[in-house]
Amino acid sequence: QVQVEESGGGLVQAGGSLRLSCAASGSVFGFSRMGWYRQAPGKEREVVAEITSGGRTNYADSVKGRFTISRENAKNTMYLQMNSLKPEDTAVYYCKAVDWATNWGQGIQVTVSS
Repeated sequence: QVQVEESGGGLVQAGGSLRLSCAASGSVFGFSRMGWYRQAPGKEREVVAEITSGGRTNYADSVKGRFTISRENAKNTMYLQMNSLKPEDTAVYYCKAVDWATNWGQGIQVTVSS
């Protein structure tokens, strides 16, 4: 059974940094793609950044130049380094890990105060 767990969220002031981690386990196929999504109150879930097992990345325009996604394939672990945080980055952040199915974590709160 696949398990996906996020960690590293919390409260930070605008301009600060946070690093999110996502640990995925239980897949016999490995995870071809992993990604971070977020959902703010009253809004739809949106992609933040994605990364393939080969290291190809893509970012939402709103986070380019501020966020960096990375992963350690051997550990099935993914990270999101978030710098220059803004209040509009406040949301619940979700990890997605794709093997033969799409698997989601429970989400973790990130709050950026102004």
